[in-house]
Amino acid sequence: MRVCIVFLLCLAGQVFTASIAQPEVGANPVQVEIGDFDEAIDVVEEEEDIAENPCLNHHCKKGKVCEVDEENTPMCVCQDPTTCPAAIEEFEHVCATDNTTYDSSCHFFAQKCSLEGTKKGHKLHLDYIGPCKFIEACMDAELNEFPLRMRDWLKNVLVSLYERDEENNLLTEKQMLRVKKIYENEKRLQAGEHSLDLLAHDFEKNYNMYIFPVHWQFGQLDQHPVDGFLSHTELAPLRAPLIPMEHCTTRFFEQCDADNDKYIALEEWANCFSIKEQDVNKDLVI
Repeated sequence: MRVCIVFLLCLAGQVFTASIAQPEVGANPVQVEIGDFDEAIDVVEEEEDIAENPCLNHHCKKGKVCEVDEENTPMCVCQDPTTCPAAIEEFEHVCATDNTTYDSSCHFFAQKCSLEGTKKGHKLHLDYIGPCKFIEACMDAELNEFPLRMRDWLKNVLVSLYERDEENNLLTEKQMLRVKKIYENEKRLQAGEHSLDLLAHDFEKNYNMYIFPVHWQFGQLDQHPVDGFLSHTELAPLRAPLIPMEHCTTRFFEQCDADNDKYIALEEWANCFSIKEQDVNKDLVI
């Protein structure tokens, strides 16, 4: 059963509400559920009578379902898109990198599976939430403004979690200790709509407050696998909801990949947010 919570995401002066699955301790609730977009996550079935149905203990990635052959051996095959539940709300639609709107993430991954082994399938990824629409070009000046808002947002997300974490189920103990220092700092810029000049000034004057939030978000995304690098799929839970609102999202993350190897290392991630090289610390990725 999915337990949903409602959250407000304030970024670039815009506020929106969405429903997501109840997060695990230390997870970032201000991003879509990773399982909806991760091509590598296995779908786990409850263990019942495996002898009668081997598929109950056989895991298939998104876009595939389990079937048994003539010898009752389980195997993963591409899911028929017609078996996917029909979308009820518009936000259930997704836009792929081929600029095609799919009825849901289920329909998208079923289609991607059918293209497995092809050049088209290799390049096909889920791009953002909602139907495909025109995304205006991101100008250089706008690109430079994006991390100013993003840094402030990450800090405010952590502070908000700290304030709401009465039962210690939103942040881990180590995360709580880190955020407490930010929360209790009287110099902290309060959440709200601020000018870009003020955001830039605050980052310069209170630089240390932004180091942990940037590391924390990297840790939330680096999950499959936990290897110190962010793939396109791992970035999806954060970038997918942002693209329809922030037209510089795609260009920003592309720029983060400084060596163009299709992965963003922790050092590259930190550099994107102007965190100094000497302050990059893997131990902060809790």
